[in-house]
Amino acid sequence: MLRLVLDTDIIVAAMRSPEGASSALLKAAANKQVLLLASVTLAIEYQAVCTRAEHILVAGLKASEAWEFVQTVISLVEPVTTHFLWRPQLNDPNDEMVLEAAVNGGANALITFNKRHFGTIPSNFGIETLAPAEIMRRIKL
Repeated sequence: MLRLVLDTDIIVAAMRSPEGASSALLKAAANKQVLLLASVTLAIEYQAVCTRAEHILVAGLKASEAWEFVQTVISLVEPVTTHFLWRPQLNDPNDEMVLEAAVNGGANALITFNKRHFGTIPSNFGIETLAPAEIMRRIKL
């Protein structure tokens, strides 16, 4: 089973667009077709970003529904304990927490819309950096 770490932009996209590839990826996790990984720090980031007013508005949700969405996403995740800090590897500290979850969780891939932010660094750890549509083609859903 593919072990994946989702960048926060993927979670936001799934919340904003229930019919897109990001949402399909969450459905694949709910159906046990992929395994999602996240550290506590990354889960807190999901919560903080998804409950911002601008994302709630665009998603057409109430604040309580956005909160429930994030809690559902977190319930799909296998927790990752960070044993080693690989920092600094990237320019953005928020991207570092995504990379750390992927490295410590033994992820096959890190899923993001911002592949260039990660550059080739994940490949140094044997982790692919893919967009949601790319991973969905591999899952063939």
